[in-house]
Amino acid sequence: MSAPKKLLVLPGDGIGPEIMHEVRRIMDWMAQARGIRFDVSEDLVGGASLAVHGQPITQEVIDAARAADAVLFGSVGDPKWASAGFDRRPEIAILKLRQELGLFANLRPAKVFDSLADASTLKPEVVRGLDIMIVRETVGGIYFGTPRGIETLPDGSRRGINTEVYTTAEIERVARVAFDLARKRDNRVCSVEKCNVMESGLLWKEVVTALHAREYADVELTHMLADNCAMQMVRNPRQFDVIVTGNLFGDLLSDLASMLTGSLGMLPSATLGARGEDGRLPALYEPIHGSAPDIAGQGKANPLAQILSFAMLLRYSFDMQDEAALIETAVSNVLDKGLRTPDIMSAGRTEVNTDGMGSAVLAELERLNAAA
Repeated sequence: MSAPKKLLVLPGDGIGPEIMHEVRRIMDWMAQARGIRFDVSEDLVGGASLAVHGQPITQEVIDAARAADAVLFGSVGDPKWASAGFDRRPEIAILKLRQELGLFANLRPAKVFDSLADASTLKPEVVRGLDIMIVRETVGGIYFGTPRGIETLPDGSRRGINTEVYTTAEIERVARVAFDLARKRDNRVCSVEKCNVMESGLLWKEVVTALHAREYADVELTHMLADNCAMQMVRNPRQFDVIVTGNLFGDLLSDLASMLTGSLGMLPSATLGARGEDGRLPALYEPIHGSAPDIAGQGKANPLAQILSFAMLLRYSFDMQDEAALIETAVSNVLDKGLRTPDIMSAGRTEVNTDGMGSAVLAELERLNAAA
């Protein structure tokens, strides 16, 4: 029998520990009901790490992430560390992990469950059936480009500097992820940039176009300016299948897409690296919402994005397609029964707390497993 897969769990700050607790309950259920066990270790990141180690992430945690088969991340961010300095803010933890592990492709699905179509701020007929995959480049672009910093000018005023930089190789590798995903979906990719005002955007468009012609001519490719894409996502979001874009635009567009679904609390994500010679795929999975310190510890947090992130982990890192589908079906069925956490609550539904939603998913998993 092969050894259990190594899984590093990093709950983080705010609501991170309580929503991660609901995933740990599902892991326990999988071991008992389906005989699937993981070698799970847990550690500190973000403000939790700052409180103990004086830094948002330690080298030991980075090394543990490298040794793991996958990393399941919660959330980071705590206003009490606002004065800690820019390089010591809790959010450095996730940026450092992406950079150190070479996690360059962030997959952010925006899928509207039928029972939540009325939770969107858009009309139900606009978002019903929506299923977009946004592929965001995550270790290049303006978040990592140099030069960067804040400098004092001769007249005493200050200037902030950030640099948008992309190379051919960086663009090609993330575009390949998008094209490969499209082949398993509706076979359409929309590449998004600002080639009309940014040279990096012009290079992006040229590289994606050339790669498409060489290797992916069977996939439908379109190009769109980032500002127009934002408008189109509100006007007619179902026109998109897979969107591929750079770090900054991907950050903005994926958050916009989240509100098409009704709540940040519903959306998972995966960030993938390049598969090594040993076959291992560096990968980190996390909900796209923040740490929500204002509701931490109150039982109001929606655990579904964290649970769905675990389902993505099972699918992409461990090739456990049946188990991933089982969890996703359980989540959908619970929503169909009208259970809601406060962030997605509406008239005529039943409000439950974090633990209540986790328990409902577990009960549905048990029912589905027994019926199989």
